Amino acid sequence: MPPSTDDQQRDQSAERFLRLVQERRRGRLKIYIGLAAGVGKTYRMLQEAHDLLQHGVDVVLGYVVTHGRAGTEAQLQGLPTLPRKQIFYKGRMLEEMDVQAILQRRPSVVVVDELAHTNVPGSLNEKRWQDVEQLVKAGISVISAVNVQHLESLHDQVQKITGTDVQERVPDQVLKLADEVVNVDLTVGELRTRLEEGKIYDPQKVPSALKNFFQPENLLQLRELALREVANQLGRQIETDAGGASAVAPQRRNADRLLACINTNARAAKEIIRKTSRLADRLGGAKWYVLYVQTPAESADRIGLAAQRHLINNLQLATELGGQILRVKADHVVTEVRRVAAEKNVSLLICGVTGSKNWWARLTRRGVTNDLIRQVARHTQDLDIYLVTY
Repeated sequence: MPPSTDDQQRDQSAERFLRLVQERRRGRLKIYIGLAAGVGKTYRMLQEAHDLLQHGVDVVLGYVVTHGRAGTEAQLQGLPTLPRKQIFYKGRMLEEMDVQAILQRRPSVVVVDELAHTNVPGSLNEKRWQDVEQLVKAGISVISAVNVQHLESLHDQVQKITGTDVQERVPDQVLKLADEVVNVDLTVGELRTRLEEGKIYDPQKVPSALKNFFQPENLLQLRELALREVANQLGRQIETDAGGASAVAPQRRNADRLLACINTNARAAKEIIRKTSRLADRLGGAKWYVLYVQTPAESADRIGLAAQRHLINNLQLATELGGQILRVKADHVVTEVRRVAAEKNVSLLICGVTGSKNWWARLTRRGVTNDLIRQVARHTQDLDIYLVTY
């Protein structure tokens, strides 16, 4: 029987990754991304591990979660598996991936499931994506998997789509550093059928999942996000493979510079930072900054410790997403924003505005953002403003 198209594509994918593994001493990273649990990411990773093993590659399973799915568990047969590390925490013995054992074993390729996972306190790293980065830096290639809703810059968008506040997240930079990103796609109908047949969750969880996260409209939008992420990654790879060549002239490529303006409003700042990261990515990897202007009213002795902590966390978030932090002290926010924008040759300001059903009233009421809009409109050319409603 001739091989199917899926088999041929899988063989080609395994061979491409094998070539990447053999090319450099630095470890390579391949990420399978999906729209939701149950699309088959783990199954595909295990299939690829079998393919690499048949090619004579030293591949091991560092951490794989089958969720009791029979088809996935069957794929474990014949694959070398490293024992997990046991950590005693809050009266329970828990298991985590043993990073030190992998580093000592030094396989060519290791399979690491659930990239967004938070490790048990006492582990070598706080997050599994940090484990993966450490392995890659050590020269070990990694095959991993993640669902699109776990990407940091998509958090607000996913929450609006699904109503779910996803707690475990992966910085977009991890995905951008991947040598290959593969979309594991299923139609919404196929995914819901798998759920109804008990192939994803325990039967008692199925009715709730169908009514909530796995609603058709939610899945359609998540599927679109996953496809878009892979398309963006492919675009970056094409430019990299071409040695940086592009149809756009070098002096014009990535010429846009973005400036996100935030304050101590924690929720608004998060949305602005994530939106700016997404915009910069869509503009071909444009450089972007996050500006916080500390006025006398927001001095350390005037705002609470919680507000200060949230501000620090948001600045850290911006750094993880690839932004450059600008933190200054000034009496007048609008004047300082215009000064920084001119100094950094910014082409797009991203600011927040409070939501309102009456958009005209929202834009005409007094406030920093509205004053900034008026000042830019009167005095600044070649500077646009993007408003993020919160």
